[in-house]
Amino acid sequence: MVPYVQMRKSSIYLDPELDRALTHAAARQKLSKAEFIRQTLSAAVAGETAVRPTGIGVFDGPRDLAANAERHLEGFGDE
Repeated sequence: MVPYVQMRKSSIYLDPELDRALTHAAARQKLSKAEFIRQTLSAAVAGETAVRPTGIGVFDGPRDLAANAERHLEGFGDE
């Protein structure tokens, strides 16, 4: 038996296509639409607790690499 958990009500607006997709996805998993949404949201926010690296894209190199990639990569991969 799952212990009682006090739930808080939230309302959201869904376009009809997304609403139908949620209904079908929940039915495929034999869940209510509300439970399917709760589980999906829980999984989505669980990934937010992961440590994110800082400084992505920070390196030494030419400042104009993005604008002049072809010139900077000239000969790259040639043997």
